[in-house]
Amino acid sequence: MKMKGSQIVCKSLLREGCNVVFGIPGGAILPLYQTLPEFPDLRHILVRHEQGASHAADGFARVTGKPGVAFATSGPGATNLVTGIASAQMDSVPMVIVTGQVAKTVIGSDAFQETDITGITLPITKHNYLVMEASEIAGVIKEAFYIANSGRPGPVLVDIPRDVFLQETEYEEPDQVDLPGYSPNFDGHPKQVKKAAQLIKEASKPVILAGHGVLISQASSELKELAEKAQIPVITTLLGISCFPEDHVLWAGWPGMHGMAYASLALDEADLIVSLGMRFDDRITGNPKKFATGSKKIHVDIDPSEIGKNIAVDVPIVGDVKEVLIEINKLVQPDVHDSWIRRIDQLKEEHPSLKLPDTDKLLARQVIKDLSDITNGEATIVTGVGQHQMWAAQHYRYKRPNSFLSSGGSGTMGYEVPAAMGAQVANPDGVVWSIAGDGGFQMTMSELATIVENKLPVKFAILNNGFLGMVRQWQEIFFESSYVSRLFW
Repeated sequence: MKMKGSQIVCKSLLREGCNVVFGIPGGAILPLYQTLPEFPDLRHILVRHEQGASHAADGFARVTGKPGVAFATSGPGATNLVTGIASAQMDSVPMVIVTGQVAKTVIGSDAFQETDITGITLPITKHNYLVMEASEIAGVIKEAFYIANSGRPGPVLVDIPRDVFLQETEYEEPDQVDLPGYSPNFDGHPKQVKKAAQLIKEASKPVILAGHGVLISQASSELKELAEKAQIPVITTLLGISCFPEDHVLWAGWPGMHGMAYASLALDEADLIVSLGMRFDDRITGNPKKFATGSKKIHVDIDPSEIGKNIAVDVPIVGDVKEVLIEINKLVQPDVHDSWIRRIDQLKEEHPSLKLPDTDKLLARQVIKDLSDITNGEATIVTGVGQHQMWAAQHYRYKRPNSFLSSGGSGTMGYEVPAAMGAQVANPDGVVWSIAGDGGFQMTMSELATIVENKLPVKFAILNNGFLGMVRQWQEIFFESSYVSRLFW
């Protein structure tokens, strides 16, 4: 059966389980948009800015575990996606981005709205394509979804010239993906798994340091099984928040520059750190030469390039966190670490995360705590970047996996509004709160119109203090309170 390239794109997206796309039309991608009415099962949400499309696709992906999809036209439309693509790449979020490109006949001539988007996004995508024939589209889309959501997830960009959308070809549905050289390892090496189990057995002050990879691999239940079986306290990274219930007796906070002091101290006193799906980011370790020097370290990650990159480890295990934990749990015997648990409880008492002064003023920390109490820790919280992000991470008590969404690696202000929109689309009946600072909120607040237009019940808590709070705080700490360009009024 003959089909146009634009029809093949839509059919391929539906075949991969995609039913929602975020985007904005424009000249180069218009043939694809004109085809959308032929595919009523493919819902399109018209955003107000392409950055909003990329962040919405990100939020959708984090909630569903499926790649979020965004459309944009060539030139400025495509470049407006770049911040959202970079954010997704840093946080290992699966996305498939389809961009229009100028016609094949004028590529390289500096045609109107021509931009080398594959070249621009090469460092910030897991993979990207420039599709020059309609006959290639079906296979490329299938590959894009597979690459985006396998191994360590990430964004994949597919750039299609305008005339390729219009080109007719015989449609052949690809039955499998064949990518020589790309074969993610899911099962940890048995010898390394045995070594890890032995170190856990020998440890008297173990901690688990759980990252975003636990959520990506859907390993929260396996994590809880290991923690309870061997009585190991669980500390999470910022993006690992919600992978372990925070009302659990073994939960021990999250550490680092903006985290809980007691969590950082527990890491420093531990004799074993079982790190799962995380990368020892500088915001956690500080000076890597001084990080947890008294402990042995197990590092489980599906990306071999992350193991040993920042911190030397004793037992490296390359594999999917869920699969590796299943095997470790078979070997680990029930254990108790009562004195160690008591020590961490003591650290919590000595260094509480929430200290409220005696004042009648409304404090942001109290707002977050009250929101946590009102929602019983069951809402999906989406934050931007800044002080409000850290308060939301510290003072909300998360009970469900994938209920804390934030731009961790790239630290993108403005993430909170469109990502909350994507999270609500992914879970229409769920309670989604966007917690924003006044600085980041103004960067993408145009997406409020998209939210209203689509009748999405996203709720907003805007912590408005009239300045860039994190910038102001850093100016106080590092620049002797020399305030420059941080006020809005």
